[in-house]
Order: sequence, then C-alpha cells, then structure tokens
Amino acid sequence: MNKSDIYITTPIYYVNDKAHIGHAYTTMIADTVARYSRLRGFNTFFLTGTDEHGQKIEQSAALKDKNPKEYADEISKSFRDLWDSFDISYDHFIRTTDEEHKRGVQLAFEKMLAKGDIYKDSYEGHYCISCETFFPETQLIDEEFCPDCGKPTDMVKEESYFFRLSKYEDRLLKWYKENEECILPRSRKNEVLKFVEGGLRDLSITRTSFKWGIKVPDSLNDDKHVIYVWLDALMNYITALGYGTDEKNMNFWPAKVHIVGKDILRFHAIYWPAFLMSLDLPLPTHIAAHGWWTRDGEKMSKSKGNAVNPTEVADAYGIDNFRYFLLREVPFGQDGDFSQKALIDRINGDLGNDLGNLLNRIIGMSGKYSNFHITSINVTRFHQKELDDAYESLDSIHNYMHQLQTHRYLEELWKSLSIANKAIDNHSPWVKMKEGNSDYAMATVALVANLLAKVSVLLYPVMPETTKKIANALNFEIDQQSYTRLIEHKELLEDFIIKKTDPLFPRVEEPKMQEAPKAMPLNETPAKQTKAKDEVKKDEHEDASLITIGQFFKISLKVGTIIEALEVPKSKKLLKLQVDVGEDELRQVVAGIKDYYSAESLVGTQVCVVANLKPAKLMGMLSQGMLLAAKDDEGLSLVRPEHKRKNGSSIG
Repeated sequence: MNKSDIYITTPIYYVNDKAHIGHAYTTMIADTVARYSRLRGFNTFFLTGTDEHGQKIEQSAALKDKNPKEYADEISKSFRDLWDSFDISYDHFIRTTDEEHKRGVQLAFEKMLAKGDIYKDSYEGHYCISCETFFPETQLIDEEFCPDCGKPTDMVKEESYFFRLSKYEDRLLKWYKENEECILPRSRKNEVLKFVEGGLRDLSITRTSFKWGIKVPDSLNDDKHVIYVWLDALMNYITALGYGTDEKNMNFWPAKVHIVGKDILRFHAIYWPAFLMSLDLPLPTHIAAHGWWTRDGEKMSKSKGNAVNPTEVADAYGIDNFRYFLLREVPFGQDGDFSQKALIDRINGDLGNDLGNLLNRIIGMSGKYSNFHITSINVTRFHQKELDDAYESLDSIHNYMHQLQTHRYLEELWKSLSIANKAIDNHSPWVKMKEGNSDYAMATVALVANLLAKVSVLLYPVMPETTKKIANALNFEIDQQSYTRLIEHKELLEDFIIKKTDPLFPRVEEPKMQEAPKAMPLNETPAKQTKAKDEVKKDEHEDASLITIGQFFKISLKVGTIIEALEVPKSKKLLKLQVDVGEDELRQVVAGIKDYYSAESLVGTQVCVVANLKPAKLMGMLSQGMLLAAKDDEGLSLVRPEHKRKNGSSIG
C-alpha cells in the first residue's frame, strides 16, 4: 500500500429489511471521509454494498414467495438506489452474490484449510438465526435467549468446519496492545480486549441446515456445507479489491478504516483480524464503531412506528442539512438521538445564522459599497490578527477527520465563522464607509469572503451541494487545487465579482414531517393506562420520588478531571467546563456554579459526573453531563473523590 492510497469501507448491509437512519449515518460518515481524502489529494477507494446470504434471507424470501436471489436483488437495489439518490461517492458497490466475491471467499477458505487453520468436527449448541451465531449456554439470557438480540435460540447439532480462532488469541492481544488506535473510539477497544482475554473458542464457519450461501470449495467434495455468513461477508473487504480474481486494486489494502456499528464490532475486531492473520495479509489501520440512534429518546422499531426513514428526512429538510445534523450532533462512538426539534435548531442556528447569513451579509455590503466587486488587497494590512486566529483553528482540524470525530471537526470549522461574524460586528464596515475609510471597510468584507471560502472548502466533504453554491457565489471551484491554494498555502482569493444567490437555509418554522407516535409502555392498553392513572390519584400520599434499585443502577456516575473552565458571557451563574471522564473526547458540561467557584479554581480538580444524561442545551451550548454537588444554607459544594482517582472510574 502506498501512503497516498486510502481505503474506506462501510459494512455491507444485510438485505433482510430496508435502509434506516443507522445505515445512512454509517454511509454518510464514510462518504465524508472519502470526499475529504480526495480533496487532500489521496488516491481513494470507497466501498459499500450488501450482504445477501444466510438463513435469515432464505426464510424472508420464502415468506414473500420469492427465491433468495430475487429477494436479495430487490433489497440490494433499494440500498444502491438510496445511496445514488444521496449522491454517495462510492467507488464500488459489492454484493456477496457477485461471482468474483464467491471465488475469492472459496480461495480464502482453501488457503486457511491448507495452513491447518480449518478442521472438520461436529457442533451442538444454542443457535440464533437472527444473529447467525452460536452461543455457549453461559452467555444466554435465562438459558434460552440470545445475548445480542434477545430472540429465542434453537438447540442445533450439526457437522461443521471450524476455524482455529483460539490459535490467534495471543496475536490478537498483541495487536491491540501495540496499535493504540486500531479500534476507535478507544473505549470500545476495552470491550474487545476483555472479550478476548476471557478466552476464544474455535469458530464454526460452515452450515448444513440451509442452502443459501457460498458452497465450500469443490476440492472438499462436501457440497452440503455452505460457508458461514460472517466469513463470507467479512471477505468482501478484499474480494472487492480483486482478491482471488484479478487483484487489480489490492494496492489499496490494508484498509485505512472500516466503519461499522457497535453491534458488529466483535466480528470486525476479532474474527476479521484473525482471518487476515491466517491469510498472511496486513491488518486494517482502524476499525471504528459508532453508536446507535434513538428517536425522541426512544429506541426505534417497526412495531412502535417510530423508525426514521432517511429518504423522508432528506426530502423534508434537504440531504446536506441531514448530513450536517448527523455528523455534528453526536460524538462518534456515542449513541445519538434524532428529533425534528434538534434538526431544526441546527438548520436555523448553525447553518442559517452562522453560515448562510454570513454570505448574505457580504453580498449585501459589497453590492452597496463596491458594485459587488471584492478585492483581498488590504486584508492582511487590516486583519492579520483575524486571519492568524482562523488559521490556528483550521490547521488543527485534520486529525479529527481520520479519527472519525466529525463533530469536533465541525466545531473547529465553525470557529472561523465566528471570527468572520465578529469581524463584521467589531469593525462595522458601514461606519468605516461613512468615515470615508473605504479601504478598511472593503478589507473587512474581503476578510469575511476569504474565511467563508476556506470554510466552504473544508465543509465540502460534509455538505457538498451547499458548499458548491457558496463557492460559485465567491467565483471559485472546490477541488484539490483550491484546497492546496486556500488551505495548505493560505492564499487569499483573487479579485472577483460576488454573485447574488438565493438564501441557502430558509428558516424552518415548524416540523416538516409527521411526529413519531409516543410509545405506550410494554403490555399496556389505553384502558390499563386509565386504570393506572386512577390508582396514582388514589395513592397520591405515597412517595413518588422513590426509585427501584434497577432504576438507580441505570445511572452512570464517573470520576472526571476538569481540563478547562470558562465563564459563559451574559450569564450570572454558568461555567462551561471541559471534563476528562476517561473517554476519547472531553465532555462539555455547563454548570450553574459560578456563584460558588471561579473558573480558574476548578482547572485540574476532580469531580463526580452523571455521565449518561441525555445531552441538553443551555444558552445554546451543549451540556453532556451533570456534576454532583451538595447544597444547604451555607452554600454549594461539589462532591469530589477523597483521593485522586483514574478518570472514568465508576462511582457506586
């Protein structure tokens, strides 16, 4: 692999249902990283596709009176059509029913077999059809239910080929320990480490109980066996590059990053590296697992009718706005919550007020003062300080993208927009024009135009269509050359005529989609709810503040260290804190404690944090937790560890 080659993958999506917001989130992250990599001049290969084999597909097809291939064709097409309608810039869309993929999987099976890593035996155990996985009885819930999806398992006994996963336990542990960022975010790495340290059992990699899959190689003369869907699926990352066929794109291996959901991290962080070790292939640089999405604080499901349809959101609010929301709203690795209110707040606030209004202001001022002509000739003369401040922020963002911390990338990018908006307010070009200082006034307008141009180049991977409109208004194109010129070399725009453009982000006054139905508590009917309300009224004298031990243990309390503390302008009580709670990213906590603590006195001190509160906004700032404190007539005191403890240590 050449250092200029970047290989980015999504998981291949299982074709037992339609695409949902989780699929869209994964794909948009991957598309953003791919666009960013191309912008910087890297030779980039971006892969997505569909996983089409296994017992679930066979059963789903039968329920619809279709053969498995017909059913898979239909669902796979719906995924590809969706990504095309979203202008996802994939280089290849793989299907596990592709003949080239089948040949590559069979070749890999033969190589593992020849190496002694595959052997034949029989297996008896609890099998989850939904997860396509065997589980030992010790891992089951109530001795019956799947620990991953909660569905009932079946006791299955069948002949199987096994992969010697246990052989690679020590090599896997060595890889994890020697490659600090092989699993992102790092908090997920600890989960994988603990699982492997608990001991690995050899993995059943064929099935005889169904037919819909890739047959084992003909050389075995054992065609009742089909290859386990996870061995089949994981191989897509190399068969898509030509492994086992013409290998025309194998120069892209190893992958820079596999982006997956946290529910399939084990397969990617344990099975996949072990398979690659067996094949004597290098391991990927990063395996990155993101969290799940809820809707209005509730888990999404078809039965609740609250699943988020990506097409519906994109049609209602615009695909670029949807992309920005998903990539800005939640730190990578953490669970996120979709609500129309939060999306509308982002559109009206971040996008409308901070970005779109900035373009409108300079179009208006340049039209009034210079017939839409903008020159950068005096920018450094009057505004070098603002440029330097912006460059400090813009130069710091690059690591965030390849670590998938898109929210931090965007936060840093928005600092330049803040500098631009403040420059207009602080330097008041309209005042300078009245004073006869037109050079100064137009230098301010040009400063803002240049900051907007630089931001639009770096925002392009997230919002490609919107930033093209901004660039068109500023009379340049976003490509590798403009990245080199405006970002790397820090050049300014040449003289140009700014173009009028329609408002980029018309204000959204009310939700554009039907709100999700509110979930009714499990096993409750409206009649039961009415009865329950009557009983509550009857027992109002009882203490409603009591909680169960189960409810208490849902609260996550952690030790954290305050790394940064700032006063919040225009607030008498609030401090904005950056708290290290042992995760990849600092938590921002907005706390009303300024009456009792100065900002500088808190830096470096340890506190107790409620770490799993739903994020909230205070004065427009995101707060991702709460500090424990005691308050009485003598004032307020933060609850702190008696002795210094490791950040992230659990309290309880």
